[in-house]
Amino acid sequence: MEILDVPAAGHGEFADLIDSMHRLRARVFGDRLGWDVDIRDGRETDAYDQFNPTYILAVTATRAVAGCARLLPATGPTMLANTFPQLLSSRRLDAHAGMVESSRFCVDTALDKGRTQGLLHRTTLKMFAGIIEWSMANGYREVVAATDLRFERILKRAGWPMRRLGRPCSIGNTMAVAGVLSADVASLTRIRAVINNRRKA
Repeated sequence: MEILDVPAAGHGEFADLIDSMHRLRARVFGDRLGWDVDIRDGRETDAYDQFNPTYILAVTATRAVAGCARLLPATGPTMLANTFPQLLSSRRLDAHAGMVESSRFCVDTALDKGRTQGLLHRTTLKMFAGIIEWSMANGYREVVAATDLRFERILKRAGWPMRRLGRPCSIGNTMAVAGVLSADVASLTRIRAVINNRRKA
């Protein structure tokens, strides 16, 4: 499994990976989770894919995308600020140049090799590490995200706890919550420790 950072503009070299990512998002968000998302021809996309994001992709040896996340500068249009401001206690995101938004995070949990009973999925952990590494390398020290309560617990178990920006509230069929995650060496070290323990299990 390889973690890649792929620019949305890389339609040539990375066209197959970007297409595989949109198909994965359709399977996870539309089919598995039943979210109200726009799926066309088996691919999920939204307006924020047009703002030149960077995608963090977990790619298998056969170039299938097993996990993905979309990263956008928090100072520009973001899902949290523009689509889900109700998740913010102040109804606005106090964004700064050192903050990036992560959205559309998902992992193909059908890959049974990646998990053991009671343990976090290996691909999920590697994706967390990849997001932190990319963020630090590009001058970001905080990652902001809107997620659900189940995923908030996963982040905590991975050693990457989220600081809430508001109270959880219902969005569609999900209890959603917004929060900030630190993108720093300490967070990366904790996640790598969980990955190493995961290898020994």
